[in-house]
Amino acid sequence: MKSFDLNLLPALQSLLQIRNVTRAAEALELSQPATSAALSRMRRYFDDQLLVRAGRGYELTPLAQDLLPLVEAAMHSVDRVSSINISFNPGTSDRKFVILASDYAATMIAEPLRVILQKEAPAVSVEILSTSMAAMDTGDSSRWDLMVGPMGYDLPGANKPVFRDSFVAVVDANNPVLETEHLSAEDLLQLPQAVGTFGSAIRTPADLFWQRLGGQPTVAARVHGLLALPLLVEGTDLLALVPRMLAYKYSRGANLAIIDFPVETEPVLVEGMFWHTGRSDDPANSWLRSVVQRACQQIHEVLDELTPNVRRATFRRMDGI
Repeated sequence: MKSFDLNLLPALQSLLQIRNVTRAAEALELSQPATSAALSRMRRYFDDQLLVRAGRGYELTPLAQDLLPLVEAAMHSVDRVSSINISFNPGTSDRKFVILASDYAATMIAEPLRVILQKEAPAVSVEILSTSMAAMDTGDSSRWDLMVGPMGYDLPGANKPVFRDSFVAVVDANNPVLETEHLSAEDLLQLPQAVGTFGSAIRTPADLFWQRLGGQPTVAARVHGLLALPLLVEGTDLLALVPRMLAYKYSRGANLAIIDFPVETEPVLVEGMFWHTGRSDDPANSWLRSVVQRACQQIHEVLDELTPNVRRATFRRMDGI
């Protein structure tokens, strides 16, 4: 029986997951020739191409498809073995963590996260990859330690809610609609809107909100994510629905008015953190999750400090509900 070089397992996992030699080499921190050589060795061992050209990319052969879950299970077992009885000391560690997050979540957690890291782990670095959900390579969990994103969208791994937010409408502070004493759904639906998208298959809380009202807003501008919406609205006749905490954060330097919805009708967003189940008992990952959870708890404290300075118009009546 041929012996398999276990040192090839990480390369095999990355190649089968990523299906691209160049990107797999980057994830492994190896040269492309070294990764190509590893692929050649594994092709000889299995007597199978493993990756075959399909258009501009590659597809897994049937054998490779069968191998992928077995290789992932083997690597998770190796990770468990290597982490047994190994403690993690954030005060002395110089480890680098990678967190995937939407642009909104990244903006909200970055400041309190840095405050905690500076106190507890000055040599630890955290890279926050802010990207739209449509571009998240969530399938390759070996490339990230934690993900922060919305609950209810079938994101992979174990998960835990970390903070809750609700949506408000933002308009320029000089928008004539603010002169209306009792705003209605019809008043807001008359305004052209700027919307944030995460791919055609993703229905955001804002989308569902207007659907519940039975109205169809006129979309005048689209952007990826939510981060740019408040600045896009400022100085225009546009209206946008954004998370309250993002609106409050931008209100510090922007000429915006915030329109509140009644609690019983406001669109709600619950953000969670997600991680691979194989890392649940890893001391370093457990510490990172505790840091993110504490950072998220501080977000609401910052929100309370901003609230008195926000110019708001209350959305008192919702026709059609």
